[in-house]
Amino acid sequence: MPGAADQGASTAPGEGILRRQAQRESAVRTYARSLPIVPVRARGLTIEGADGRRYLDCLSGAGTLALGHNHPVVLEAIRGVLDSGAPLHVLDLATPVKDAFTTELFTNLPAELAADARIQFCGPAGTDAVEAALKLVRTATGRSGLLAFTGAYHGMTAGALDVSGGAPDVRATRLPYPQDYRCPFGVGGRAGAELSARWTESLLDDPKSGVAAPAGMIVEPVQGEGGVHPSPDAWLRRMREITAARGIPLIADEVQTGVGRTGAFWGVDHAGVVPDVMVLSKAIGGSLPLAVIVYRAELDRWAPGAHAGTFRGNQLAMAAGTATLAYVRENGLAARAESLGARMLASLRGLIPAHPCVGDVRGRGLMLGVELIDPDTGEAAPALAVAVRQACLDRGLIVEVGGRHSGVVRLLPPLTLTDEQAAAVLDRLADAIPAALRR
Repeated sequence: MPGAADQGASTAPGEGILRRQAQRESAVRTYARSLPIVPVRARGLTIEGADGRRYLDCLSGAGTLALGHNHPVVLEAIRGVLDSGAPLHVLDLATPVKDAFTTELFTNLPAELAADARIQFCGPAGTDAVEAALKLVRTATGRSGLLAFTGAYHGMTAGALDVSGGAPDVRATRLPYPQDYRCPFGVGGRAGAELSARWTESLLDDPKSGVAAPAGMIVEPVQGEGGVHPSPDAWLRRMREITAARGIPLIADEVQTGVGRTGAFWGVDHAGVVPDVMVLSKAIGGSLPLAVIVYRAELDRWAPGAHAGTFRGNQLAMAAGTATLAYVRENGLAARAESLGARMLASLRGLIPAHPCVGDVRGRGLMLGVELIDPDTGEAAPALAVAVRQACLDRGLIVEVGGRHSGVVRLLPPLTLTDEQAAAVLDRLADAIPAALRR
């Protein structure tokens, strides 16, 4: 009988599920390799595995779970749609659920954009929204080239890979993204950001640069997968000025930074920047698949059917998203993320004197990163980062790695994180670092 061998007393709960997953699923699976657990229940910050162990989840579905797992307002919104008898699949037809979502989303957009915005419901993932944004600006401008940044991550489909930092391409011009710890110009701070801006201006204005007028520039207010690098506010304002002066649409990829994650409702809000296009996914669906782009009306030059998708009318995701957006707004969770994140950042930086392997600690709001290095060379230490991730898991804490050579331990706790939970997260991570070094 299939699965009978998994019922033996010597087999730990969930082992058979993990074994079958390894046998049946693609070799491309990632989280399943680094987090060999079988979640069966979850609430808020906590996941319970099939083996009965509990974990503090600071991955939050790669930033999708703004309110943590199974928040009551999200469950209530989903049940409301299910109990109403409303259709769950409607393509791009108008529904009360969709109208409520769009209204709540527009309520939270930068006012200047919301006053003259259009929304496009895309496929279910953030990378689908990135593709739509790139297609939109190419259609609107009649141009094809794109400006993107080193260290960027925008998704895994073809166009998204073109503008992501780790993929070779010929269609996107790569610009230096400012950062202090590993400044591409070797100076960091304001000087490094200014050099990055001047580089961009020179490239666009020099007729011999080899860079034709682009269709758009895409930027993350905080590079997440790239290693948790917040963009300097003054630099982001310069990017807005540079693109506006040259008629280049500015695309803000807010897939991971949106809905309060960075301590403002949108990552661009810190700099007071209003982009031409915003790419939104993850948290806007309240834990369910949903992706949209919001953009200035003047760019709305689509022909009917020019960009479509079967699953762009996810009613459950829209209801869950409306509840999430409203809860974050009404309860001031962005401001809460800013204050709690600042305290966590200061605590993590306190690890540096005692641990030479901690090269840098950075972040914004509840989007935090700890870069681990070889103290002798200063180079990234990916093996140590993996060991820290495992040591965290051993202590009941789920984190992920990313950044330069995957040497950055990343934390994306839900915005509902309490002070007590934050202290537990910090204690477990602080204990995991020396344990990983001993290992």
